[in-house]
Amino acid sequence: MENIKINDLYDLEKTIAKDIFNGVTYPWEVLAKINDFIIELGNSLDKNEFEEIGENIWAHKTCKIAKSAYINGPVIIDENAEIRHCAFIRGKAIIGKNSVVGNSTELKNVILFDNVQVPHYNYVGDSILGYKSHMGAGSITSNVKSDKKLVVIKNGETKIETNLKKVGAMIGDNVEVGCGSILNPGTIIGRNTNIYPLSSVRGVVKENSIYKNQNEIVEKI
Repeated sequence: MENIKINDLYDLEKTIAKDIFNGVTYPWEVLAKINDFIIELGNSLDKNEFEEIGENIWAHKTCKIAKSAYINGPVIIDENAEIRHCAFIRGKAIIGKNSVVGNSTELKNVILFDNVQVPHYNYVGDSILGYKSHMGAGSITSNVKSDKKLVVIKNGETKIETNLKKVGAMIGDNVEVGCGSILNPGTIIGRNTNIYPLSSVRGVVKENSIYKNQNEIVEKI
């Protein structure tokens, strides 16, 4: 299946987690590796740049973390990232350079590439957000199907079994997700795509698209 491979979605030079993608084809294949990868990488980070602020929690010395934020390891917070008031980082999170994790935003088992913004009331779980992607206020990734079956990636009539119960969204570089949108389990959004506010998105959305609703997806001009 084309257009959903790692290199179709992400510029791997825009994340401290580049090496986690070695040897795999599809982005959801790294979800099970995030925990151990963070611990291994964290222990190798330059102590002149990063400090361990809690058990398996490494933060770059330039990042800003509100006193009211909750952070549970393992976590890496890269250069100039901002963790705002009452952010809830449950663990297994890699937060890229210049990224923003905002008030009442919850993260769990995620990779945020550099310059990602999840600034207001977002839930992001078992997901990967590409460079400069942005989730509008109240938009969330749903990571478990209501019937609790394993997540299947669907692109038209083509299907790929993930063999995983929890898969959120794989969001490509420079994607804009509108306020109040729900990205259903196994959603994949191609690069440079805009999702209208209040959308319910499932399956694969092509790069360079404007998603208005499930039956109206137009090419960007």
